[in-house]
Amino acid sequence: MIPKIRRFFSFFVLACLVTFPQAAWSQLDSEEAYDPFADYSEFDEASDEEADINFFKNGRFLTAGLALGPQTFTGGMASAYGDAPVLGITLSYFFDLRLALSLGLMTSDHSVKIKTTGETLTGNVGINEVNVHLKYYLSTQNMVKGIADLNPYVIGGFSQVTRSYSIAELQSQSRESAPSTDFGGGIEIPLLRRKSFFGFQAIYHYISFADENKRGITDSAGDQLLLKKLDGDYINWQLILGMNF
Repeated sequence: MIPKIRRFFSFFVLACLVTFPQAAWSQLDSEEAYDPFADYSEFDEASDEEADINFFKNGRFLTAGLALGPQTFTGGMASAYGDAPVLGITLSYFFDLRLALSLGLMTSDHSVKIKTTGETLTGNVGINEVNVHLKYYLSTQNMVKGIADLNPYVIGGFSQVTRSYSIAELQSQSRESAPSTDFGGGIEIPLLRRKSFFGFQAIYHYISFADENKRGITDSAGDQLLLKKLDGDYINWQLILGMNF
């Protein structure tokens, strides 16, 4: 009876020596996999990697576009300047999926009828614009599919605007520049499997030229009183056809 007990006890000790280290190593591996003191940067790197993959798959680096549409005015300029098409080019660089820096060149030529107490001055005025804008694309996760497909965005920035007059009655030309503060919005509809897009954009230019508060003008007949001051701002309504890179 005693030899049997000894053999059983020896077998039990040997089994414990073999089994317990394996269980200890398994526990250590399990603890290492779910270490509560692990550096959180590991999770941040995984999140950043996922964002990078999403950007490379769905994002854009550059877009180039051709813009065309009407340009309208407000205030006294609306009564003196006729509406005319504005033509331009835009180039946008994307920092991520939502934020982009946009550079643009715009030009337009408008008819002029400046009414004074003595006569009406006629001619042309050219509006040339160099702009720098930031575009922020709104999150479409909680929007209905029809609106989400339009890729809506808001836009804001600054422009340097040059206005050139050519007045027939004065037989002279004048040129002046002024900065403008711009804000607006737009949409972009993807085309050709997102290789290009068709968009619509409206931008309001808040601008103050040097002569917008003047009530008079000197023409061939001498000093004349303006019926309306040449104050106001202007708005670009643009249809954009662009390519994604």
